[in-house]
Amino acid sequence: MTAALDSSRIVAVVGSGAMGAGIAQVAAVAGHPVRLFDARAEAADKAIADIRKTFGKLVEKGKMSADAAAAAGARLQSVTALDQLGDASLVVEAIVENLDAKRGLFADLEAVVGDDCILATNTSSISVTAIAARLRRPQRLVGMHFFNPVPLMALVEVVSGLATEREVADVVHATADAWGKSPVHAASTPGFIVNRVARPYYAESLRVATEQGGKPATLDAVMREAGGFRMGPFELMDLIGHDVNFAVTSSVFAAYFNDQRFTPSLMQQELVNAGFLGRKTGRGFYRYDEDAAPVVPDTEAPRAAPARVALHGQGAWLDALAARVAAAGVELVRHATGDRDGAFIECGEVRVYLTDGRTATRRAADLALSNTVLLDLALDFSSAKRVALAPADQCGEAAFDAAVGLFQAAGYAVSRLGDVPGMAVMRTVAMLANEAADAVNQGVCSVREVDIAMQKGVNYPRGPLAWADAIGLGYLQTVLHNLAATYGEDRYRVSPLIQRQVANGRNFHD
Repeated sequence: MTAALDSSRIVAVVGSGAMGAGIAQVAAVAGHPVRLFDARAEAADKAIADIRKTFGKLVEKGKMSADAAAAAGARLQSVTALDQLGDASLVVEAIVENLDAKRGLFADLEAVVGDDCILATNTSSISVTAIAARLRRPQRLVGMHFFNPVPLMALVEVVSGLATEREVADVVHATADAWGKSPVHAASTPGFIVNRVARPYYAESLRVATEQGGKPATLDAVMREAGGFRMGPFELMDLIGHDVNFAVTSSVFAAYFNDQRFTPSLMQQELVNAGFLGRKTGRGFYRYDEDAAPVVPDTEAPRAAPARVALHGQGAWLDALAARVAAAGVELVRHATGDRDGAFIECGEVRVYLTDGRTATRRAADLALSNTVLLDLALDFSSAKRVALAPADQCGEAAFDAAVGLFQAAGYAVSRLGDVPGMAVMRTVAMLANEAADAVNQGVCSVREVDIAMQKGVNYPRGPLAWADAIGLGYLQTVLHNLAATYGEDRYRVSPLIQRQVANGRNFHD
Protein backbone atom coordinates (compact mmCIF):
# COMPACT_ATOMS: atom_id res chain seq x y z
CA MET A 1 0.00 0.00 0.00
CA THR A 2 1.33 3.43 -0.96
CA ALA A 3 2.03 5.69 2.01
CA ALA A 4 0.62 9.17 2.41
CA LEU A 5 2.90 12.17 2.56
CA ASP A 6 4.32 12.48 6.04
CA SER A 7 2.68 15.30 7.96
CA SER A 8 6.07 16.96 8.35
CA ARG A 9 6.20 17.58 4.58
CA ILE A 10 5.28 21.02 3.32
CA VAL A 11 2.04 21.46 1.37
CA ALA A 12 1.71 24.56 -0.76
CA VAL A 13 -1.57 25.95 -2.05
CA VAL A 14 -1.74 28.45 -4.89
CA GLY A 15 -4.91 30.52 -4.86
CA SER A 16 -6.60 31.74 -1.70
CA GLY A 17 -10.25 31.81 -2.74
CA ALA A 18 -12.86 29.60 -1.12
CA MET A 19 -11.36 26.39 -2.52
CA GLY A 20 -7.72 27.26 -1.92
CA ALA A 21 -8.37 28.46 1.62
CA GLY A 22 -10.38 25.33 2.36
CA ILE A 23 -7.59 23.08 1.09
CA ALA A 24 -5.05 25.00 3.16
CA GLN A 25 -7.25 24.62 6.26
CA VAL A 26 -7.63 20.87 5.82
CA ALA A 27 -3.90 20.35 5.24
CA ALA A 28 -3.00 22.40 8.29
CA VAL A 29 -5.42 20.49 10.51
CA ALA A 30 -3.82 17.27 9.23
CA GLY A 31 -0.47 18.48 10.57
CA HIS A 32 1.31 19.79 7.49
CA PRO A 33 3.21 23.08 7.35
CA VAL A 34 1.19 25.01 4.77
CA ARG A 35 2.31 27.82 2.52
CA LEU A 36 -0.42 29.82 0.84
CA PHE A 37 0.33 31.91 -2.22
CA ASP A 38 -1.92 34.32 -4.06
CA ALA A 39 -1.00 36.85 -6.73
CA ARG A 40 -2.59 39.36 -4.36
CA ALA A 41 -0.53 39.08 -1.18
CA GLU A 42 -3.24 40.66 0.95
CA ALA A 43 -5.70 37.96 -0.19
CA ALA A 44 -3.50 35.18 1.20
CA ASP A 45 -3.08 37.04 4.50
CA LYS A 46 -6.83 37.56 4.78
CA ALA A 47 -7.53 33.90 3.98
CA ILE A 48 -5.20 32.77 6.78
CA ALA A 49 -6.78 35.22 9.22
CA ASP A 50 -10.22 33.88 8.30
CA ILE A 51 -9.07 30.26 8.72
CA ARG A 52 -7.75 31.07 12.20
CA LYS A 53 -11.09 32.68 13.05
CA THR A 54 -12.78 29.48 11.90
CA PHE A 55 -10.54 27.49 14.24
CA GLY A 56 -11.58 29.80 17.06
CA LYS A 57 -15.26 29.17 16.34
CA LEU A 58 -14.63 25.42 16.32
CA VAL A 59 -13.02 25.72 19.74
CA GLU A 60 -16.05 27.63 21.03
CA LYS A 61 -18.32 24.86 19.77
CA GLY A 62 -16.20 22.16 21.37
CA LYS A 63 -15.27 20.66 18.00
CA MET A 64 -11.55 21.43 18.32
CA SER A 65 -9.26 21.83 21.28
CA ALA A 66 -7.60 25.18 21.89
CA ASP A 67 -4.14 23.59 21.59
CA ALA A 68 -5.02 21.93 18.26
CA ALA A 69 -6.43 25.18 16.92
CA ALA A 70 -3.34 27.14 17.93
CA ALA A 71 -1.02 24.54 16.41
CA ALA A 72 -2.96 24.34 13.14
CA GLY A 73 -3.12 28.11 12.90
CA ALA A 74 0.64 28.37 13.44
CA ARG A 75 1.28 25.97 10.57
CA LEU A 76 -0.27 28.41 8.08
CA GLN A 77 2.09 30.85 6.35
CA SER A 78 1.48 33.22 3.46
CA VAL A 79 4.21 33.75 0.89
CA THR A 80 4.61 36.48 -1.69
CA ALA A 81 6.50 34.67 -4.46
CA LEU A 82 6.36 31.25 -6.09
CA ASP A 83 10.07 30.69 -5.48
CA GLN A 84 9.25 30.46 -1.77
CA LEU A 85 7.54 27.14 -2.52
CA GLY A 86 10.71 25.39 -3.61
CA ASP A 87 10.82 22.94 -0.69
CA ALA A 88 7.17 21.88 -0.95
CA SER A 89 6.40 18.17 -1.40
CA LEU A 90 2.89 18.82 -2.75
CA VAL A 91 1.58 21.93 -4.50
CA VAL A 92 -2.17 22.19 -5.01
CA GLU A 93 -3.36 24.73 -7.57
CA ALA A 94 -6.74 26.38 -6.97
CA ILE A 95 -6.80 29.30 -9.38
CA VAL A 96 -9.21 30.38 -12.13
CA GLU A 97 -10.69 27.67 -14.38
CA ASN A 98 -8.64 28.57 -17.44
CA LEU A 99 -6.35 26.17 -19.27
CA ASP A 100 -3.72 28.73 -20.28
CA ALA A 101 -3.57 30.18 -16.76
CA LYS A 102 -3.09 26.74 -15.22
CA ARG A 103 -0.48 25.72 -17.78
CA GLY A 104 1.45 28.92 -17.16
CA LEU A 105 1.37 28.45 -13.40
CA PHE A 106 2.59 24.86 -13.51
CA ALA A 107 5.38 25.78 -15.93
CA ASP A 108 6.51 28.42 -13.41
CA LEU A 109 6.22 25.95 -10.54
CA GLU A 110 8.22 23.32 -12.37
CA ALA A 111 11.14 25.73 -12.52
CA VAL A 112 10.95 26.21 -8.75
CA VAL A 113 10.09 22.93 -7.02
CA GLY A 114 12.17 19.76 -6.75
CA ASP A 115 11.78 16.84 -9.15
CA ASP A 116 10.06 14.77 -6.45
CA CYS A 117 7.39 17.40 -5.73
CA ILE A 118 3.85 16.37 -6.71
CA LEU A 119 1.87 18.97 -8.63
CA ALA A 120 -1.90 18.80 -8.22
CA THR A 121 -4.72 20.75 -9.85
CA ASN A 122 -8.09 21.31 -8.24
CA THR A 123 -9.74 21.76 -11.64
CA SER A 124 -13.34 20.62 -11.84
CA SER A 125 -13.71 20.65 -15.60
CA ILE A 126 -10.41 20.99 -17.50
CA SER A 127 -8.53 17.97 -18.82
CA VAL A 128 -5.69 17.01 -16.51
CA THR A 129 -3.94 15.58 -19.56
CA ALA A 130 -4.13 18.97 -21.29
CA ILE A 131 -2.87 20.87 -18.24
CA ALA A 132 0.17 18.57 -17.96
CA ALA A 133 0.93 18.32 -21.67
CA ARG A 134 3.60 21.07 -21.82
CA LEU A 135 5.42 20.20 -18.61
CA ARG A 136 8.94 18.82 -18.58
CA ARG A 137 7.74 16.08 -16.22
CA PRO A 138 3.99 15.66 -16.90
CA GLN A 139 3.96 12.36 -15.03
CA ARG A 140 3.99 14.14 -11.66
CA LEU A 141 0.85 16.20 -12.27
CA VAL A 142 -2.46 14.84 -10.99
CA GLY A 143 -5.95 16.14 -10.37
CA MET A 144 -6.95 16.64 -6.74
CA HIS A 145 -10.53 17.80 -7.08
CA PHE A 146 -12.06 18.90 -3.79
CA PHE A 147 -15.70 19.89 -3.33
CA ASN A 148 -16.99 23.09 -1.76
CA PRO A 149 -16.95 23.71 1.17
CA VAL A 150 -13.68 21.78 1.40
CA PRO A 151 -13.59 21.31 5.21
CA LEU A 152 -17.08 19.78 5.20
CA MET A 153 -17.27 17.82 1.95
CA ALA A 154 -15.63 14.41 2.17
CA LEU A 155 -15.02 13.61 -1.49
CA VAL A 156 -11.76 14.13 -3.34
CA GLU A 157 -11.53 12.98 -6.95
CA VAL A 158 -7.93 11.94 -7.66
CA VAL A 159 -7.76 12.38 -11.42
CA SER A 160 -5.07 10.80 -13.56
CA GLY A 161 -4.19 12.21 -16.97
CA LEU A 162 -2.63 10.08 -19.67
CA ALA A 163 0.88 10.87 -18.41
CA THR A 164 0.20 10.69 -14.66
CA GLU A 165 2.26 8.01 -12.91
CA ARG A 166 0.12 5.63 -10.88
CA GLU A 167 2.40 6.02 -7.88
CA VAL A 168 1.79 9.78 -7.89
CA ALA A 169 -1.99 9.25 -7.94
CA ASP A 170 -1.68 6.64 -5.19
CA VAL A 171 0.31 9.01 -2.95
CA VAL A 172 -2.28 11.75 -3.40
CA HIS A 173 -5.09 9.25 -2.77
CA ALA A 174 -3.41 8.07 0.45
CA THR A 175 -2.73 11.65 1.52
CA ALA A 176 -6.34 12.69 1.00
CA ASP A 177 -7.39 9.67 3.05
CA ALA A 178 -4.97 10.69 5.82
CA TRP A 179 -6.59 14.13 5.78
CA GLY A 180 -9.93 12.52 6.64
CA LYS A 181 -11.37 12.64 3.15
CA SER A 182 -13.00 9.93 1.00
CA PRO A 183 -10.81 9.84 -2.11
CA VAL A 184 -11.65 8.03 -5.33
CA HIS A 185 -9.52 7.44 -8.41
CA ALA A 186 -10.81 8.75 -11.73
CA ALA A 187 -9.50 8.98 -15.26
CA SER A 188 -9.28 12.41 -16.87
CA THR A 189 -12.46 12.46 -18.92
CA PRO A 190 -15.00 15.30 -19.22
CA GLY A 191 -16.72 15.90 -15.89
CA PHE A 192 -14.56 13.25 -14.16
CA ILE A 193 -17.07 11.28 -12.04
CA VAL A 194 -19.44 13.61 -10.22
CA ASN A 195 -19.98 16.36 -12.79
CA ARG A 196 -20.63 13.72 -15.43
CA VAL A 197 -22.81 11.25 -13.54
CA ALA A 198 -24.87 14.01 -11.89
CA ARG A 199 -26.12 15.49 -15.18
CA PRO A 200 -29.32 13.36 -15.29
CA TYR A 201 -30.38 14.62 -11.87
CA TYR A 202 -30.99 18.00 -13.46
CA ALA A 203 -31.71 16.94 -17.04
CA GLU A 204 -34.53 14.48 -16.36
CA SER A 205 -36.43 16.75 -13.99
CA LEU A 206 -36.04 19.65 -16.41
CA ARG A 207 -37.50 17.45 -19.12
CA VAL A 208 -40.40 16.32 -16.94
CA ALA A 209 -41.19 19.96 -16.15
CA THR A 210 -40.89 20.94 -19.83
CA GLU A 211 -43.40 18.21 -20.70
CA GLN A 212 -45.85 19.51 -18.06
CA GLY A 213 -45.30 16.53 -15.81
CA GLY A 214 -45.25 18.67 -12.69
CA LYS A 215 -44.28 22.10 -11.45
CA PRO A 216 -40.82 22.55 -9.89
CA ALA A 217 -42.10 22.69 -6.30
CA THR A 218 -43.97 19.41 -6.75
CA LEU A 219 -41.08 17.64 -8.45
CA ASP A 220 -38.68 18.88 -5.77
CA ALA A 221 -40.97 17.54 -3.04
CA VAL A 222 -41.25 14.16 -4.79
CA MET A 223 -37.46 13.89 -5.21
CA ARG A 224 -36.92 14.75 -1.54
CA GLU A 225 -39.79 12.99 0.20
CA ALA A 226 -40.01 9.92 -2.04
CA GLY A 227 -36.55 9.79 -3.61
CA GLY A 228 -34.70 10.63 -0.41
CA PHE A 229 -32.49 13.30 -2.01
CA ARG A 230 -31.40 16.08 0.31
CA MET A 231 -32.45 18.80 -2.15
CA GLY A 232 -34.74 18.68 -5.14
CA PRO A 233 -33.17 19.42 -8.54
CA PHE A 234 -34.82 22.80 -9.04
CA GLU A 235 -33.94 24.22 -5.64
CA LEU A 236 -30.42 22.82 -6.08
CA MET A 237 -30.02 24.49 -9.48
CA ASP A 238 -31.22 27.76 -7.92
CA LEU A 239 -28.58 27.34 -5.22
CA ILE A 240 -25.74 26.49 -7.62
CA GLY A 241 -26.72 29.26 -10.03
CA HIS A 242 -28.21 28.60 -13.45
CA ASP A 243 -25.32 30.28 -15.22
CA VAL A 244 -22.92 27.83 -13.55
CA ASN A 245 -25.10 24.74 -13.88
CA PHE A 246 -26.00 25.45 -17.50
CA ALA A 247 -22.35 26.15 -18.34
CA VAL A 248 -21.23 22.83 -16.83
CA THR A 249 -23.91 20.92 -18.74
CA SER A 250 -23.01 22.73 -21.96
CA SER A 251 -19.31 22.03 -21.41
CA VAL A 252 -19.88 18.31 -20.82
CA PHE A 253 -22.23 18.18 -23.84
CA ALA A 254 -19.60 19.75 -26.09
CA ALA A 255 -16.76 17.65 -24.63
CA TYR A 256 -18.67 14.47 -25.46
CA PHE A 257 -19.22 15.66 -29.05
CA ASN A 258 -22.88 16.53 -28.52
CA ASP A 259 -23.92 13.17 -27.10
CA GLN A 260 -27.71 13.39 -26.56
CA ARG A 261 -27.23 12.04 -23.04
CA PHE A 262 -25.96 15.48 -21.99
CA THR A 263 -28.24 17.77 -24.02
CA PRO A 264 -28.77 21.10 -22.21
CA SER A 265 -32.29 22.27 -21.40
CA LEU A 266 -34.03 25.08 -23.26
CA MET A 267 -35.96 25.79 -20.07
CA GLN A 268 -32.74 26.46 -18.18
CA GLN A 269 -31.28 28.44 -21.08
CA GLU A 270 -34.27 30.77 -20.90
CA LEU A 271 -33.60 31.41 -17.21
CA VAL A 272 -29.99 32.27 -18.03
CA ASN A 273 -31.09 34.55 -20.88
CA ALA A 274 -33.46 36.34 -18.51
CA GLY A 275 -30.80 36.75 -15.83
CA PHE A 276 -32.88 34.65 -13.43
CA LEU A 277 -29.86 32.81 -12.06
CA GLY A 278 -31.30 31.61 -8.76
CA ARG A 279 -30.65 32.69 -5.21
CA LYS A 280 -27.83 35.05 -6.11
CA THR A 281 -30.13 37.18 -8.28
CA GLY A 282 -33.26 36.73 -6.19
CA ARG A 283 -35.08 34.69 -8.79
CA GLY A 284 -34.68 31.37 -10.57
CA PHE A 285 -37.29 28.65 -10.59
CA TYR A 286 -38.36 30.22 -7.30
CA ARG A 287 -38.40 33.80 -6.04
CA TYR A 288 -36.33 34.84 -3.03
CA ASP A 289 -37.49 38.40 -2.35
CA GLU A 290 -39.41 39.33 0.77
CA ASP A 291 -42.73 39.31 -1.10
CA ALA A 292 -42.22 35.85 -2.59
CA ALA A 293 -45.13 33.48 -2.11
CA PRO A 294 -44.45 30.31 -0.11
CA VAL A 295 -43.29 27.35 -2.16
CA VAL A 296 -45.99 24.70 -1.92
CA PRO A 297 -46.03 21.39 -3.81
CA ASP A 298 -49.23 20.08 -5.35
CA THR A 299 -50.70 17.62 -2.87
CA GLU A 300 -53.97 15.78 -3.38
CA ALA A 301 -56.87 16.66 -1.12
CA PRO A 302 -58.03 13.91 1.26
CA ARG A 303 -59.96 11.05 -0.26
CA ALA A 304 -61.90 8.25 1.41
CA ALA A 305 -59.85 5.31 2.63
CA PRO A 306 -60.65 2.01 0.95
CA ALA A 307 -62.30 -0.78 2.90
CA ARG A 308 -60.32 -3.51 1.18
CA VAL A 309 -57.10 -3.76 -0.84
CA ALA A 310 -55.58 -6.69 -2.72
CA LEU A 311 -51.86 -6.91 -3.44
CA HIS A 312 -50.79 -9.18 -6.30
CA GLY A 313 -47.23 -10.37 -6.79
CA GLN A 314 -43.94 -9.87 -4.99
CA GLY A 315 -41.66 -6.92 -4.35
CA ALA A 316 -40.17 -4.80 -1.60
CA TRP A 317 -42.48 -1.92 -2.53
CA LEU A 318 -45.52 -4.18 -2.09
CA ASP A 319 -44.25 -5.48 1.23
CA ALA A 320 -43.71 -1.95 2.54
CA LEU A 321 -47.12 -0.83 1.37
CA ALA A 322 -48.77 -3.91 2.89
CA ALA A 323 -47.30 -3.07 6.29
CA ARG A 324 -48.48 0.53 6.14
CA VAL A 325 -51.96 -0.39 4.87
CA ALA A 326 -52.37 -3.06 7.53
CA ALA A 327 -51.30 -0.59 10.23
CA ALA A 328 -54.06 1.75 9.04
CA GLY A 329 -56.66 -0.95 9.67
CA VAL A 330 -57.56 -1.56 6.02
CA GLU A 331 -58.48 -5.13 5.13
CA LEU A 332 -55.61 -6.58 3.15
CA VAL A 333 -55.44 -9.62 0.86
CA ARG A 334 -52.14 -10.91 -0.58
CA HIS A 335 -51.81 -12.93 -3.77
CA ALA A 336 -48.48 -14.53 -4.67
CA THR A 337 -48.57 -13.69 -8.36
CA GLY A 338 -49.26 -10.61 -10.45
CA ASP A 339 -50.48 -10.46 -14.03
CA ARG A 340 -48.53 -10.50 -17.30
CA ASP A 341 -47.34 -6.98 -16.54
CA GLY A 342 -46.02 -7.83 -13.09
CA ALA A 343 -47.00 -6.95 -9.54
CA PHE A 344 -49.88 -4.58 -8.89
CA ILE A 345 -52.26 -3.22 -6.28
CA GLU A 346 -55.99 -3.64 -6.74
CA CYS A 347 -58.32 -1.21 -5.04
CA GLY A 348 -61.88 -1.35 -6.27
CA GLU A 349 -61.80 -0.92 -10.05
CA VAL A 350 -58.31 0.58 -10.23
CA ARG A 351 -54.95 -1.14 -10.59
CA VAL A 352 -51.73 0.52 -9.51
CA TYR A 353 -48.40 -0.56 -11.02
CA LEU A 354 -44.87 0.61 -10.32
CA THR A 355 -43.71 2.65 -13.31
CA ASP A 356 -41.58 0.77 -15.83
CA GLY A 357 -40.74 3.66 -18.15
CA ARG A 358 -43.96 3.58 -20.18
CA THR A 359 -46.63 6.20 -19.77
CA ALA A 360 -49.72 5.17 -17.83
CA THR A 361 -51.75 5.69 -21.00
CA ARG A 362 -49.51 3.34 -22.99
CA ARG A 363 -49.58 0.75 -20.23
CA ALA A 364 -53.37 0.92 -19.95
CA ALA A 365 -53.64 0.35 -23.68
CA ASP A 366 -51.20 -2.56 -23.55
CA LEU A 367 -53.20 -4.12 -20.71
CA ALA A 368 -56.61 -3.23 -22.17
CA LEU A 369 -57.35 -1.87 -18.68
CA SER A 370 -58.63 1.69 -18.57
CA ASN A 371 -58.38 2.29 -14.84
CA THR A 372 -54.60 2.13 -14.63
CA VAL A 373 -52.52 4.32 -12.31
CA LEU A 374 -48.73 4.33 -12.08
CA LEU A 375 -46.67 4.73 -8.91
CA ASP A 376 -43.26 6.40 -8.96
CA LEU A 377 -40.18 4.92 -7.31
CA ALA A 378 -39.27 5.71 -3.71
CA LEU A 379 -35.97 5.16 -1.92
CA ASP A 380 -37.77 3.29 0.86
CA PHE A 381 -41.53 2.89 0.69
CA SER A 382 -41.64 1.94 4.36
CA SER A 383 -40.44 5.38 5.46
CA ALA A 384 -41.22 7.69 2.52
CA LYS A 385 -43.42 10.68 3.33
CA ARG A 386 -44.76 11.21 -0.17
CA VAL A 387 -45.54 9.23 -3.31
CA ALA A 388 -46.30 10.35 -6.85
CA LEU A 389 -49.13 8.86 -8.91
CA ALA A 390 -49.98 9.29 -12.59
CA PRO A 391 -53.32 8.13 -14.02
CA ALA A 392 -53.78 6.98 -17.60
CA ASP A 393 -55.81 9.24 -19.86
CA GLN A 394 -58.46 6.48 -19.91
CA CYS A 395 -58.66 6.33 -16.10
CA GLY A 396 -61.86 7.53 -14.49
CA GLU A 397 -61.64 10.12 -11.73
CA ALA A 398 -63.43 7.82 -9.27
CA ALA A 399 -60.83 5.15 -9.90
CA PHE A 400 -58.00 7.63 -9.42
CA ASP A 401 -59.65 8.85 -6.21
CA ALA A 402 -59.58 5.28 -4.92
CA ALA A 403 -55.86 5.02 -5.60
CA VAL A 404 -55.20 8.34 -3.86
CA GLY A 405 -57.29 7.27 -0.87
CA LEU A 406 -55.32 4.05 -0.59
CA PHE A 407 -51.94 5.79 -0.37
CA GLN A 408 -53.27 8.47 1.93
CA ALA A 409 -54.59 5.76 4.23
CA ALA A 410 -51.08 4.31 4.23
CA GLY A 411 -49.77 7.63 5.53
CA TYR A 412 -48.34 9.18 2.37
CA ALA A 413 -48.85 12.65 0.99
CA VAL A 414 -49.81 12.13 -2.65
CA SER A 415 -48.73 14.26 -5.61
CA ARG A 416 -50.37 13.81 -8.99
CA LEU A 417 -47.93 14.01 -11.92
CA GLY A 418 -48.70 14.40 -15.57
CA ASP A 419 -48.44 11.23 -17.62
CA VAL A 420 -44.77 11.45 -18.60
CA PRO A 421 -42.78 8.25 -19.23
CA GLY A 422 -40.84 6.99 -16.23
CA MET A 423 -42.40 9.65 -13.96
CA ALA A 424 -39.79 11.57 -11.86
CA VAL A 425 -37.77 9.49 -9.41
CA MET A 426 -37.66 6.31 -11.49
CA ARG A 427 -36.42 7.89 -14.70
CA THR A 428 -33.89 10.01 -12.84
CA VAL A 429 -32.45 7.11 -10.87
CA ALA A 430 -32.41 4.93 -13.98
CA MET A 431 -30.42 7.53 -15.87
CA LEU A 432 -28.05 8.17 -12.96
CA ALA A 433 -27.36 4.44 -12.78
CA ASN A 434 -26.99 4.24 -16.55
CA GLU A 435 -24.42 7.04 -16.60
CA ALA A 436 -22.57 5.55 -13.64
CA ALA A 437 -22.44 2.20 -15.41
CA ASP A 438 -21.05 3.83 -18.55
CA ALA A 439 -18.36 5.58 -16.47
CA VAL A 440 -17.32 2.20 -15.07
CA ASN A 441 -17.56 0.55 -18.48
CA GLN A 442 -15.26 3.21 -19.96
CA GLY A 443 -12.63 2.82 -17.26
CA VAL A 444 -13.23 6.18 -15.58
CA CYS A 445 -13.66 4.60 -12.15
CA SER A 446 -14.79 1.43 -10.39
CA VAL A 447 -18.27 0.44 -9.19
CA ARG A 448 -17.27 1.19 -5.61
CA GLU A 449 -15.75 4.54 -6.52
CA VAL A 450 -18.72 5.85 -8.47
CA ASP A 451 -21.07 5.02 -5.60
CA ILE A 452 -18.76 6.69 -3.07
CA ALA A 453 -18.34 9.73 -5.31
CA MET A 454 -22.05 10.37 -5.72
CA GLN A 455 -22.80 9.88 -2.03
CA LYS A 456 -19.87 11.89 -0.70
CA GLY A 457 -19.66 14.49 -3.47
CA VAL A 458 -23.33 15.40 -3.95
CA ASN A 459 -25.00 13.73 -0.96
CA TYR A 460 -27.10 11.22 -2.86
CA PRO A 461 -29.00 8.93 -0.47
CA ARG A 462 -27.59 5.82 -2.14
CA GLY A 463 -24.90 5.13 -4.71
CA PRO A 464 -26.46 4.92 -8.19
CA LEU A 465 -25.22 1.38 -8.85
CA ALA A 466 -26.26 0.18 -5.39
CA TRP A 467 -29.67 1.67 -6.17
CA ALA A 468 -29.71 -0.15 -9.51
CA ASP A 469 -29.10 -3.42 -7.66
CA ALA A 470 -31.96 -2.63 -5.27
CA ILE A 471 -34.38 -1.94 -8.14
CA GLY A 472 -33.17 -4.99 -10.06
CA LEU A 473 -30.97 -4.62 -13.13
CA GLY A 474 -33.47 -6.39 -15.35
CA TYR A 475 -36.21 -3.98 -14.28
CA LEU A 476 -33.86 -1.00 -14.69
CA GLN A 477 -33.00 -2.15 -18.21
CA THR A 478 -36.71 -2.39 -19.01
CA VAL A 479 -37.28 1.17 -17.78
CA LEU A 480 -34.49 2.46 -20.03
CA HIS A 481 -35.71 0.43 -23.01
CA ASN A 482 -39.21 1.85 -22.57
CA LEU A 483 -37.92 5.41 -22.28
CA ALA A 484 -35.88 4.90 -25.46
CA ALA A 485 -38.90 3.45 -27.27
CA THR A 486 -41.11 6.35 -26.20
CA TYR A 487 -38.71 9.12 -27.17
CA GLY A 488 -36.90 7.39 -30.03
CA GLU A 489 -33.65 8.95 -28.80
CA ASP A 490 -30.14 7.68 -28.27
CA ARG A 491 -30.22 9.57 -24.95
CA TYR A 492 -31.78 6.55 -23.25
CA ARG A 493 -29.56 3.83 -24.74
CA VAL A 494 -28.71 1.17 -22.17
CA SER A 495 -25.10 0.99 -21.01
CA PRO A 496 -23.32 -2.09 -22.36
CA LEU A 497 -22.24 -2.87 -18.80
CA ILE A 498 -25.85 -3.06 -17.58
CA GLN A 499 -26.69 -5.30 -20.52
CA ARG A 500 -23.79 -7.63 -19.67
CA GLN A 501 -24.71 -7.75 -15.99
CA VAL A 502 -28.30 -8.65 -16.85
CA ALA A 503 -27.16 -11.31 -19.33
CA ASN A 504 -24.86 -12.80 -16.69
CA GLY A 505 -27.53 -12.62 -13.96
CA ARG A 506 -25.25 -10.52 -11.79
CA ASN A 507 -25.66 -7.38 -9.70
CA PHE A 508 -23.00 -4.68 -9.50
CA HIS A 509 -22.23 -5.46 -5.86
CA ASP A 510 -22.19 -9.27 -6.02
